[in-house]
Amino acid sequence: MPETLADRLASFALGTRFENLPAAVVAEARRRFVDALGCAAGALEEPAPTIARRTASRFGGDPSAHLIGGGRSTPDWAAFANGVHIRYLDCNDTYLSLEPAHPSDNWAAVCAAAEAAGRDGRACIAAAAVAYEVQCRLCDAKSIRARGWDHTTYGALSSVLAAAMLLELDHEQTVNALGIAGTTSAALRLTRAGELSMWKGCAFAFAARNGVFAALLAREGMTGPRPLFEGDMGFMQQVSGPFELHQLGGPDAADWMLPRTSIKFVPAEYHSQSAIAAAFAMRRQIDDPKRIRSIEIATFKTAVEIIGKDPEKWHPKTRETADHSLPYCTVAALVDGEISARQFTPERLADPLLLDLVARTKVIEDPALTAGYPRGIPNRITIELADGTRIVDECTYPPGHDQNPLTDAQLAAKFHGLADEPLGAPRAREVWERAMSLEDEPAPWEILGRVAFESA
Repeated sequence: MPETLADRLASFALGTRFENLPAAVVAEARRRFVDALGCAAGALEEPAPTIARRTASRFGGDPSAHLIGGGRSTPDWAAFANGVHIRYLDCNDTYLSLEPAHPSDNWAAVCAAAEAAGRDGRACIAAAAVAYEVQCRLCDAKSIRARGWDHTTYGALSSVLAAAMLLELDHEQTVNALGIAGTTSAALRLTRAGELSMWKGCAFAFAARNGVFAALLAREGMTGPRPLFEGDMGFMQQVSGPFELHQLGGPDAADWMLPRTSIKFVPAEYHSQSAIAAAFAMRRQIDDPKRIRSIEIATFKTAVEIIGKDPEKWHPKTRETADHSLPYCTVAALVDGEISARQFTPERLADPLLLDLVARTKVIEDPALTAGYPRGIPNRITIELADGTRIVDECTYPPGHDQNPLTDAQLAAKFHGLADEPLGAPRAREVWERAMSLEDEPAPWEILGRVAFESA
């Protein structure tokens, strides 16, 4: 039989070695890991991560894995609970293409599988590089959003390959694991439509759990459906439609997708980041937000579809809806001069001034801006004041975009802004230092155990 895509993915994953990764890929993997841990620390007190952590802690076994926030659980439950922490603030990294993604979600599966198998930091970096590569290449190859599927569907495929590497599956076992994960993890786009629930920040964590679960089963001899992608009633027929992957990795840093991902500078859906950056710049010209008569956000088609279309975006009742609302995030940035957890409290979501300005905000698609996506995320804001004055600002590459990357100092400021309060400054420094030398860590999962409240 001709080589299937599952065979090709398995060969790529199992053939990837840390020592063959370009230095820039290793460096950027460290930065994505520490960023993910900072996001997780900032989410320790949020309700959904607390629920996930509490539920996971009720399950134990051998092997087991550390839970962010304290405690232990089975590897698959640890992947879920830790993944919820990493993702929940909507502050972890992003990749934009035909399908958007948050590839640092894969770190939850990487760390859980690494602990189950006793693998070191170098093995974790190699597995993460493969997970980023596969998820981002799938996002380049085919959009599944328009067909009603959530982007986390691709995450089960990237997560299972990372877990297969770390659990040291052979080729046949890896193909079986792909079959199990790929046929059971198609997620409905309903997760991100209308009024958003807690599950919005949990959906990839569930995909990561499925990836670890499938790899553990395949290691014990469980077989999976095949051919996953090309088969009758398979992935391409039922979920994605036909597509091709033209490249997977290579000898140079430019051949890898991990360095092409973007780090968020504020906790909000990524397509809003440039509007927020523009709003921060514009607020210096507005002494009193009550003088604002109207706000127009000109943006690109994908931003309209995801964060600027649903009526709920103009009166968000949940944190999950608010951080996926282009009008709300832009107005909050204009009024408050910051986007943090404080902008998503129930009190702030009910603030009359904010809601009045959101009601005065219009989102339109500009074809010229659509043409600039996904290379950039162009947003143009036009504010009209009560005296008729018009203020205009446009941003395409916000801080953290791969064309405007955060420096290590800026990344450290973001990390400590999220981690210092819940962890305490000394523990936060320890987590930063260990994560930024991940390749030297013999037991990298121990770092996750340090992402817990200062008193723990």
